[in-house]
Amino acid sequence: MALILLVLVTLVLAAANGANDNIKGAATLVGSGIVGHRGAIAFATLATAVGGVASIYLANGLLMAFSGKDIVPDEITASLPFLLAVASGAAMTVWLATWTGMPVSTTHALLGGLLGAGVAVVPQQVGWVVATKAMLLPLLISPLLALLLALVLVPAVRHLRARPAQNDPCVCADIQMVTDSPALAAARTTITFATAGARACAPAPGRAIASLPVRVWLDRAHLGSAATVSFARGLNDTPKIAALMVAGGGGLGIGTASLTVVTAMALGGLLASRRVSDTLAHKVTRMDAGEGLGGNLVTTALVMGASRFGLPVSTTHVSTGALFGIAAGNGSGHAEVIRRILLAWCVTLPLASVLAFGFGLLLR
Repeated sequence: MALILLVLVTLVLAAANGANDNIKGAATLVGSGIVGHRGAIAFATLATAVGGVASIYLANGLLMAFSGKDIVPDEITASLPFLLAVASGAAMTVWLATWTGMPVSTTHALLGGLLGAGVAVVPQQVGWVVATKAMLLPLLISPLLALLLALVLVPAVRHLRARPAQNDPCVCADIQMVTDSPALAAARTTITFATAGARACAPAPGRAIASLPVRVWLDRAHLGSAATVSFARGLNDTPKIAALMVAGGGGLGIGTASLTVVTAMALGGLLASRRVSDTLAHKVTRMDAGEGLGGNLVTTALVMGASRFGLPVSTTHVSTGALFGIAAGNGSGHAEVIRRILLAWCVTLPLASVLAFGFGLLLR
């Protein structure tokens, strides 16, 4: 019964993660007007699920980090009351944030749950140094890196995307008939490729030019970056949640636990992500397609790099930090919304700790 309860609570946490996090990779698509919320959340959920499946093979380092190893004694990491307290504290924290429309970090909630439950069960043996150096510092540094990178990268991408249509660069295939005499009109064809403005790519008599504006390629790249961010989020978050079920034993392997978590994350994202989507897409800052693409490129680089090396960064903090960078660059940020998000970030870890501590005392 305890194991079944652990699985159910972990699935509630996974659904909360999907509701709060799935849209984060595609929020810039909604904010810049490329697609609507329904299309964006479906697109992001699919890419997140693919990333979650890939985590079975690529991100075992994160699964080990969030099993509680080195934060509490090894014998406690497999204790069902301890794991239930961690999952319950984190799940309640993330669902509360989702209900209020605040994008918070499930990673922070899990870390808070591990610390709070640890204090309740073995107060003298909690590894505070390990938790701080190996887990908390990357979580704090990552949004600052995202903000700084966004300030550098976003203006360049925005400038390229925002050129007037008549000067929009395009890739042209110039097919020109080379004739020495009317009888040899079709004898030779010269094909050249060039990047030029739309006017330069206009066909002239005796020439046929096939061109595709760079603006179109950039919009496609924006879609690709949203898919990549969502994939990276699934890669980074799935093992953190699956670690709870794997540590509980009962024959649940990494593959089974991860697939179960992916399913719950998908359902949560599809059914309950609207409020967080509105906050990220419209309430933090105004953005255009170029700015959205730049922000997603920053998020992709940081989250995928962290997943590869087992660093527990928060996709929430990275993606929202990139939005803060966009706001700082274009001067259209909404200060009150940003203040509330930062406050929610500060509250997430201690609230999860307090809740997990309470559950830990009851279950003990």
